[in-house]
Amino acid sequence: MRSFIITLFLSCLLLQTRAQLTTAKMFSDHMVLQRNQEVPVWGWSAKKARVTIDFNGQILSAKADEQGSWKVSLKPMKEGGPYTMKISAGKEHLVYTDIMLGEVWICSGQSNMELQLKNANGYKNEQINAAKMPIRQFSVPKKISMEPEKDLPGGQWVKADANSVGDFTAVGYFFAKKLAQQLNVTVGLINCNWGGTEIEDWISKDAMTASPELSAAAKELPANWDDVKKRIDRQLKDYAYNKKPVVNFTAEQLADQPATFFDLWQHGNAPGAWEWMGKLYGYRGQGFMQRTIKLDSSYSGHNSTIRLGQTDADLSIYINGKLIKTGNLPANYQLDLPAGTWKPGDNSLLINLMSQQKSPSWFGVGLNGMGNDLYVQFADTTINLADGNWRTMPDLSKPYHFELLPNNTAFMLYNAMVNPLIPYAIAGVTWYQGESNTSRAFQYRSTFPLLITNWRSKWKQDFPFLFVQVASFGGTQSSDYGSGWAELREAQTMALQLPNTGMAVTTDIGDAYNIHPRDKATVGLRLAGKALSLVYHLPGFYESPIFGAADFKKGYAIVNFKHAENGLIAKDKYGYIKGFELAGPDHKFYYAQAMIVDNNKVKVWSNLVPQPVSVRYAWTDAPIDANLFNKEGFPVNSFRSDSWKGITEGHKFE
Repeated sequence: MRSFIITLFLSCLLLQTRAQLTTAKMFSDHMVLQRNQEVPVWGWSAKKARVTIDFNGQILSAKADEQGSWKVSLKPMKEGGPYTMKISAGKEHLVYTDIMLGEVWICSGQSNMELQLKNANGYKNEQINAAKMPIRQFSVPKKISMEPEKDLPGGQWVKADANSVGDFTAVGYFFAKKLAQQLNVTVGLINCNWGGTEIEDWISKDAMTASPELSAAAKELPANWDDVKKRIDRQLKDYAYNKKPVVNFTAEQLADQPATFFDLWQHGNAPGAWEWMGKLYGYRGQGFMQRTIKLDSSYSGHNSTIRLGQTDADLSIYINGKLIKTGNLPANYQLDLPAGTWKPGDNSLLINLMSQQKSPSWFGVGLNGMGNDLYVQFADTTINLADGNWRTMPDLSKPYHFELLPNNTAFMLYNAMVNPLIPYAIAGVTWYQGESNTSRAFQYRSTFPLLITNWRSKWKQDFPFLFVQVASFGGTQSSDYGSGWAELREAQTMALQLPNTGMAVTTDIGDAYNIHPRDKATVGLRLAGKALSLVYHLPGFYESPIFGAADFKKGYAIVNFKHAENGLIAKDKYGYIKGFELAGPDHKFYYAQAMIVDNNKVKVWSNLVPQPVSVRYAWTDAPIDANLFNKEGFPVNSFRSDSWKGITEGHKFE
């Protein structure tokens, strides 16, 4: 009887809570509402209650439905404020103050959009003047959900000032600052990001199911959390063991294996968490990393040192079967190695990553730190270990589990972080994502346009969609090796075929050793330039040159560009152009020479390619040598003239 009474009491309390007058969490003090558009305001109350909105001279009413949902749409209003919004239903009242009408932009994507101003270049200067900037931010709480959510779990609008601005999205802040200065309005940023996430996380389930490219995979996705756990465990084993039976080895057994033994293991990167490597996402446990180091006989008799970056797990280090060090090593610990440690030919460096000590929960297994802190150094030679030539293997003989994270399946971020925003009135979207999709870059040709059209259809508005092309990061390999990052940039460029889109090229401001370059001001300003010209129709030129066509002659190629009408320049004190490659009918690429002709064209040639049939520019993960710009100062977009099969074609979301 007692339990029945408690249950009845809780049920009544729940009904009473649901009957209270509330709005969606998007509405709060200090909010920014979109000028010159209808402004939907919505929330919940007692069922069939009459809800009245009083705002800026408009008084509107709506009747809640059987579930207590209500919505009104304020007529378009010009910029201004501060205003007060009063909402009432019977004896219940809500009041929101300090409301501005201005421009509202969603800033979404992964970690480079999420990166906070306090971690970007120029923060101190911006902090000093932040209170003078009419910029406000709403941060969408991080959450994943298997089903579309009606509302956010929390959140509030915050005005920029010296204390708050450090937490603003850096790209969004610099974007908003430029808009506010040029348009003389308050700019509101809806900061909706999650680092390391794939684009499939941000697309709705119904859009994926209806997509010819994704429908088969979408229909196979798990319907509950237990099935998610089973799915990622199966994917991990299939990935790590190439769909062969799981075989467990001890560290000592692996240490005695020749370097060639590890060729069947999956590639991994250092520095970097396993979180971003193949199907190791969310894995929490122990594992192994191996790197083959080739040396000639002259180094076997010399002392050396080795550094492995920031290593927060207990680990054991083996070189050619010999245990060198074990235990918890401090960040950037340097090991001094005696002569005779290395041998001529292939050397095997094996690391057993064991229990974690200080790593944050999101980091998981791996070697962290800066790229220039991973190396083997001899007296006259330094061998860089910051690359993708590592091999990885989880140790499934030890206890392990998985963190439930967005990339475990799909559409969970759309469900929890995007769906609740609809239909908040916005000017448009700025998007910075793609790094986590470089292994499936060819498929991004379909998934990226799908996301854009998906969001537009949900808002019932073809709003402007501006995006950042992924910056330089990683190796500077040639086209013969291939580049998923270059193919991803190509897919992003193709999305410009959709109307009302714009792209900011950023290959010139990336960092080959840091996937999170700190120059976010240039990124924000380039996005703002696109907005000012495309959306607000102000004068100015904000386009990067894009490949137009290539005319192949015997011994050279002439490349034509769009958006280079006023001329091209090489940012090199000697005037040399770098970043071009040529290939003949054998599809083998060679680095090529280039020169500007007719002010806005480029002649490309190589003595090794007498009959060129393809030309490429900046076609690497990190095209740090590429130095061709238009005279307005915008970098030439990476491109290829051919359509030969790349390294990501056929790699699809599963």
